[in-house]
Amino acid sequence: MKWFFSIFFCLSFIFLAVFGVNCVYGYIFPIKFQGEIENACEIYDVDQAVVFSLINVESHFNKNALSSKGAVGLMQVMPSTAQGLAKEIGIDEEYDLQNPDDNIMFGTYYISKLIDKFEILETALAAYNAGPTNVTNWLNDEKYSDDGSTLKDIPFEETKNYVERFKTNYNYYSKKIK
Repeated sequence: MKWFFSIFFCLSFIFLAVFGVNCVYGYIFPIKFQGEIENACEIYDVDQAVVFSLINVESHFNKNALSSKGAVGLMQVMPSTAQGLAKEIGIDEEYDLQNPDDNIMFGTYYISKLIDKFEILETALAAYNAGPTNVTNWLNDEKYSDDGSTLKDIPFEETKNYVERFKTNYNYYSKKIK
């Protein structure tokens, strides 16, 4: 009877080791709203792993997320930013930032615009989090940038941590999302 429990314990451990890891990764790095993300990324020519990573860092895929500063939805888009973006992309009808499709469209367009402006993903991410005006000021300050296009230091601790969390997420999603 002892051998039965030994074998059962070993098989249980192997099962948990194999399938438990996938469950943990599935919680830490969820894959949700795939259709909406694929569509927005195709329209605005953005790597899907960038958008999955942004959503996970911003809201952990909570479509009802609301920040203390008023950012809304999956990609934590500020309503004032959405108003400007809506004009740029020609949206005249009502939109709802808590609607995943609308939020992902706005957020994906915004990050594509920041990538076009700053050319370096890390710099664009800092702008997504801290605002493009702050990042432009940092790029013009030798204390934070040697070349005017890359940041050697980010003065906002929240933004520095944000970029690092993004990198961890991107490392995972870029391998998982094909």
